[in-house]
Amino acid sequence: MEIVPAVHMIEGISAHCYLIDGPELTLIDTGMPRKTKKILSYITNTLHKTPVDLKTILLTHCDIDHIGNARELRSITGATIAAHPLDADIIAGKKPRKTPRKTMEILFRMLGSILQVKPFPVDEILDNGDVIAGLTVIHLPGHTPGSIALYDPKRRVLFVGDSLGCKDGIVQGPPTSVTWDMEQVYTSLEKLRSLDFSVMLSGHGEPLTSNASAKVSQFITNIHKTKTT
Repeated sequence: MEIVPAVHMIEGISAHCYLIDGPELTLIDTGMPRKTKKILSYITNTLHKTPVDLKTILLTHCDIDHIGNARELRSITGATIAAHPLDADIIAGKKPRKTPRKTMEILFRMLGSILQVKPFPVDEILDNGDVIAGLTVIHLPGHTPGSIALYDPKRRVLFVGDSLGCKDGIVQGPPTSVTWDMEQVYTSLEKLRSLDFSVMLSGHGEPLTSNASAKVSQFITNIHKTKTT
């Protein structure tokens, strides 16, 4: 599904992943495991490109429903995988994925084992302010230590991973049960106030396609008001 010109959401994959079309293809997140064929089918049947046109895979964070097909896609397409260093260590199996609830940490490990997601190294490290494939990296620690957003100033689109969500046109924060540090999330979100974007695309929920920047700023303001009352 094309959200705005050249920006596509591949439906039927949890969590959402997004393809940016151009001379080279860029994939943001890869969904739950065993969806590689669906992603490749979208590239070939909808975009009429070839798998090797996929050059860059950007991971907004380390959760299994975002990295699930990255390793296999790299093997097939030769694409470069990039992530923030704090989550790259988790993706590579060097550090555990931590949550406020120990039971959720156990669940993440079990899912990885059941779905046979093996740790893998990323090819490129991304830090705050870096630009890759025309997208500016914004480090938003909180949901995970290395969560990032990716800002497309040309199209005025913000990809936020799981740092924010949207339901019925209303901006939401990430689930507390699987978020490393909720207070850190709210602090990190302040970085988004200075950005000019009309569309927000998150890992879960619906695309926010109108007045996204203003709605995100209002969400941040409301959070601060709630904390001070």
